[in-house]
Amino acid sequence: MEQGDASNLLTQMRRGALPYCVLALLRQEQRYGVEIVGLLGEVDGMVTSEGTVYPLLSRLRRQGLVETTWQESAAGPPRRYYRLTSAGHQALRDFAGEWERFSDAVEYFMGKGSLK
Repeated sequence: MEQGDASNLLTQMRRGALPYCVLALLRQEQRYGVEIVGLLGEVDGMVTSEGTVYPLLSRLRRQGLVETTWQESAAGPPRRYYRLTSAGHQALRDFAGEWERFSDAVEYFMGKGSLK
């Protein structure tokens, strides 16, 4: 590891997990972009910005993992709402299984558990 790598560590981990965190937020209900940004920002370590989330949402839409609808808003202009597609649900299930295996392995090496 080179000097300065530690400062980018959280950014690198977040970059890999963020798409699946967004999919997880959409698992039970549709949400609009600013709402997603706010919910991510409530969790320590997941602080992000609209400049990160909106391109991610566009990428997830192009990949067929989310779909969108426009809905009128009483608080201003219409909002684009995002919801999971069946492919998005499957991607989230796949990630969850791999995440459990991966996090168990990391915790083993960090001395906090044992391999299954």
